[in-house]
Amino acid sequence: MKTKLQYSSLTLMPAQCVRASAVVLRVCTLILCSVLLVSCSDSVQNTLDTPTDVRLAVPSNFPPIRYNLAANQISTDGFILGRTLFYDGTLSRDGTVSCGSCHQQSSAFTHHGHDLSHGIDDKLGNRNSPPVMNLAWQPHFFWDGGVHDLDLFSIAPIENPVEMDEKLDNVLAKLRSSPKYRSLFAKAFGSEDISTSRFLKALSQFMLMCVSSQSRYDSFVRHEGAVLSERERLGRTLFSQKCGACHSTDLFTDFSFRNNGLEQRTPFDSGRARITLQHEDIGKFKVPSVRNIALTAPYMHDGRIRTLEGVLNHYRFGMKVTPNIDSFFIRQGKNPGIDMTDNEAQLIIEFLHTLTDTDFTTRRILSEQ
Repeated sequence: MKTKLQYSSLTLMPAQCVRASAVVLRVCTLILCSVLLVSCSDSVQNTLDTPTDVRLAVPSNFPPIRYNLAANQISTDGFILGRTLFYDGTLSRDGTVSCGSCHQQSSAFTHHGHDLSHGIDDKLGNRNSPPVMNLAWQPHFFWDGGVHDLDLFSIAPIENPVEMDEKLDNVLAKLRSSPKYRSLFAKAFGSEDISTSRFLKALSQFMLMCVSSQSRYDSFVRHEGAVLSERERLGRTLFSQKCGACHSTDLFTDFSFRNNGLEQRTPFDSGRARITLQHEDIGKFKVPSVRNIALTAPYMHDGRIRTLEGVLNHYRFGMKVTPNIDSFFIRQGKNPGIDMTDNEAQLIIEFLHTLTDTDFTTRRILSEQ
């Protein structure tokens, strides 16, 4: 008589039992491996998404920062709160538009492909979205320099009727009604109090950490191992000669306001004069950084130029004689512009591509979680 073994609710013969045991062993092994993989994945994800030591480091090839860190010390919890707010549509009237809607990381925190920013109800703004990048070094913000303090910066898009179209008081009320945000504010600031100051400082803490300084160019000038080709080095020299008066230092901007001979369009944008009310500032806009410029098309304050070739062609032969045009562009006996051959323009473009910072555009802690 054959011996039978009881295995759960199944009645098995010895040979069958051996095979069943092997199956069970394999299943258990698979389950254990899955648990280990999930655990490992979670561990890596936590490392990437939840930083343990957030600090604003000044790259060695950058000038000193301008932002007053003593008045808003960056902490890990403050950064996480700011990041959560940055990507939350709660800041807009109907919950559909976040800061990250118009400042997308993959495009160096710009609204790639849009000549003008798109806001609530798909309304069009009147200017191209500037990058959220290296803001700790900036003395003023927006194309017209209308805000001089990063901690006040976020109020403008929140209350702009074609951007987020919300009132700051309403935003704070929504946050105060959220258990999640009460907890996040308590971690960041020591209590659940959600005030205007704390709200704005948290957003600043995230934006301050949006630092782009890891391009191939940066590695080259810091002697960290990157190499520029001969053409790229020639392009760098040409860029310094022909563009460096405005796009200076390794921030690649002097933060000045200049009229660069753009043809006036309707509706007319007076630029810096909108803030200063000075006639001599009509048509002047802030000089943007050219870091990550290969990723941030279209170009100019109104996104009128689609390509880098188009930008250089504007300065070569497309500039108009406009009131207040910058003296740098005046040429004796010629229309305003910059002398540049086709080959020189191509070399400059090749150099500009070395300023692309893929670490910045993929850095996980800056991404929506």
